[in-house]
Amino acid sequence: MNLLSLTSSLSLCYCSFPALTTLPTFPSSYKCTSGAVLRRCVKREKEEELLQGMPKEYYDDEWQAQQRKKTKELQRRRRQEEEEEERKMGEYREIGLRLKEYPEEDVIKARKLVASFLKVPEEVEERIEEAAEKGELTELVLMVIWNRLDIARRDEEKDAIRSLDLLYRRAETEILKREATPAMRLLNDLLIMYDGHDFEQWLKKCKKVMVDAFPQEDPFSILVPPGLESFDIDKHQGPLRPSLEDDEILLRVDFVREVDELLREVRSEKSEVQNESGFDLESVANRLKQQEKQQTIRQVEALLDLAVGLKW
Repeated sequence: MNLLSLTSSLSLCYCSFPALTTLPTFPSSYKCTSGAVLRRCVKREKEEELLQGMPKEYYDDEWQAQQRKKTKELQRRRRQEEEEEERKMGEYREIGLRLKEYPEEDVIKARKLVASFLKVPEEVEERIEEAAEKGELTELVLMVIWNRLDIARRDEEKDAIRSLDLLYRRAETEILKREATPAMRLLNDLLIMYDGHDFEQWLKKCKKVMVDAFPQEDPFSILVPPGLESFDIDKHQGPLRPSLEDDEILLRVDFVREVDELLREVRSEKSEVQNESGFDLESVANRLKQQEKQQTIRQVEALLDLAVGLKW
């Protein structure tokens, strides 16, 4: 075998098989199609994972914007509620500090007394008078009632406001009555007798009370005050001081003097007050109070005229 024949046989063998160095070629569309399918499969798997248990609107941009808006509104309301709660707590602390200057033991007794008043509203009049006679009805009790009334007003508890307001007025009236002079106590009793209907009939009843309350005046009573009747002017013998039982004797002249001073003081305050012309609740309430005050002033003026012209 020569070199040529050997070379020819090798070439034939080489040509009979495809070249191993060349790679198989595929259509370009096959490669793109397989990539899109892969991405769709991955996206479908992610959507199935995210949408599980979620509403369809969850991936809606408009729906999400509305939800964010609602969330901000809820947060704003929550902040307002927290600020309002903090403000109320500050007011409650301020109310509690009003009693800080009083002894703790006295404050506890006053609170128990007020609680006893509220437990038996049908007997509150008797309880207040009983507490006043024992000396338990003090300014501290009024302060405790006022604090509870202030808290009820801030919490807008209408029933509690009504009850506490009446209790405060009744307790204050009893304290003023105990501290008032005989003339002012008699004036208060006469004003309470008026039922708001028959004015002339009320004046007749007041006249009878005055006749019984004031000692009868005559020339001798003017020269010898009540309590000194046993003093003998001719012999200059007898007690020169009235007895202790006569300390509460009320003379008509003292009644007229104190009532006249009271009217002068009230009239001076009246000139400083300006009438409100609004129709809101506060303005209407103030006008009603002014009308009630004017009615009381007219009654006091009538009682003063009655006492000045009183005859036995």
